[in-house]
Amino acid sequence: QVQLVESGGGLVQAGGSLRLSCAASGITFSPYAMGWFRQAPGKEREFVAAITYYADSVKGRFTISRDNAKNTVYLQMNSLKPEDTAVYYCHARKDLMEFWGKGTLVTVSS
Repeated sequence: QVQLVESGGGLVQAGGSLRLSCAASGITFSPYAMGWFRQAPGKEREFVAAITYYADSVKGRFTISRDNAKNTVYLQMNSLKPEDTAVYYCHARKDLMEFWGKGTLVTVSS
């Protein structure tokens, strides 16, 4: 019933930009806290961004935003670095409920 679908990943050169999108079905975004996580090969999944809160590694470069009317959350990624390469996951949370997307791959080349 509930689906979070990420899109916008791809291959970019270092210093480039991408915008990820997360579209929800089965829920409305409005009551949920939305966020982004990522997981690089061989590493644990790590927090990237939530509304008004960013990981230190992406502060000043990434911007999260949401459009409740479209049930969509975005992650604008600027000044990308090779270490940003990972599968990026959309996350929705309300009280004891949480949902994950299946991820979109971002690859940043040197």
